Amino acid sequence: MAGWQRLTLQVRKRSASYPRVRIESGGHGVVSQAGGVLLVETARKSGLDTAISAALVPWRRPRTVHDPGKILLDVALAVALGGDCLADVGMLRAEPAVFGPVASDPTVSRLVDHLAAAGPKALDAIRTARADAREYVWKLARNEAPDRDGHVIVDLDGVLVLAHSEKQDAAATWKKTYGHHPLMGFVDHGRGGTGEPVAALLRPGNAGSNTAADHITATRLALAQLPQRHRRGRSTLIRTDSAGGTHEFVAWLAQRGRWLSYSVGMTITEQIHQAVLKMLSS
Repeated sequence: MAGWQRLTLQVRKRSASYPRVRIESGGHGVVSQAGGVLLVETARKSGLDTAISAALVPWRRPRTVHDPGKILLDVALAVALGGDCLADVGMLRAEPAVFGPVASDPTVSRLVDHLAAAGPKALDAIRTARADAREYVWKLARNEAPDRDGHVIVDLDGVLVLAHSEKQDAAATWKKTYGHHPLMGFVDHGRGGTGEPVAALLRPGNAGSNTAADHITATRLALAQLPQRHRRGRSTLIRTDSAGGTHEFVAWLAQRGRWLSYSVGMTITEQIHQAVLKMLSS
């Protein structure tokens, strides 16, 4: 859907951030990135656009033209449509009937610098807005929500992202490649769906696998994205492979007052194998 399509776009009215459009096939105009309408409608109906805008009010400078929340959403839309740098918001700027007014490249860059200078405060505001929108969508989903049976499964796993040139924090990886090694968190939607990304801890390529501190941080980020009722207690299962198999991480998960369920992989050495056989035979 993200390619070229022959459509008629009718602007009905504007929402808080984006035009509301109706798409009809058989039109005479050619509209690029028409598939982005689905993403825009998702942001609008989930309330993410208004939530992000409200969260970033403290970083909206007087007399500014572009809303910081919309600028961030535009960057996310550009990435979803195939972009890989801030300047790729230009593909949205070319279709104002679909995406509305889009900030210039310098304005986007200045906002990123402004938010980066704010540090954790800006990140926390954005994460809270995302969590609020997620909880609202789960309520709308009802029997299709990932917690429909009262339980939530969060999978943690590292992934290697290759870099083909010098990048910040890029380093040699354990697979003898070069790039980054972020630790990701996904909510399991079961057989009927895919993983829902809830956390991403950026790490250099040489970050270790059995790093308990990183797994704890990623779990904190993931839990903060869940509805309040799932942020502690046995109803939430944290699942990792052997990279999360450390005493420190498991002790943190099971700590009194947190009481999270967990499933952690571990490498079966010969010593462990013999110990298990001894227990089974006793």
